[in-house]
Amino acid sequence: MFRDITTLLQDPQGLRMVVDGLVAQYENQKIDKVVGIEARGFVIGAALAYELGVGFVPIRKAGKLPAETISQSYELEYGTDQLEIHTDAIAVGEQVLLVDDLIATGGTALAAAALIQQLGGIVIGSAFVIDLPDIGGMERLREVGLKTFSLCAFGGE
Repeated sequence: MFRDITTLLQDPQGLRMVVDGLVAQYENQKIDKVVGIEARGFVIGAALAYELGVGFVPIRKAGKLPAETISQSYELEYGTDQLEIHTDAIAVGEQVLLVDDLIATGGTALAAAALIQQLGGIVIGSAFVIDLPDIGGMERLREVGLKTFSLCAFGGE
């Protein structure tokens, strides 16, 4: 079954609950930047960055960012894809929170974390609206030492 948050985003109360829930989780941590993964991670990440009073950085699919970038490949069920980030988006030592709408296999989040780390950023956490625990992405992130958080989880197929 495909999980999607677009109807949640359409609801003002639902959107506020998502952002407020993430703010409550991270408001007492030192964070310099929130990084959102294309595309729904932009919506949640930008709102979260605003509420936390920090900068926002997009990670996009290859060829979408206008300035100099670095890239990271990752595996998909049906092949590979590539993510990019601007080379000047994160300074060495900055504390970064990685955000996306959903975590399934964890491949996209692992690639995004690798980009942040290549620039010298420190991934202090990875936050998601939805976790699909049966697919194992959160566990993959934890296995490489990343802290994880999700607002909710949906088991089963």
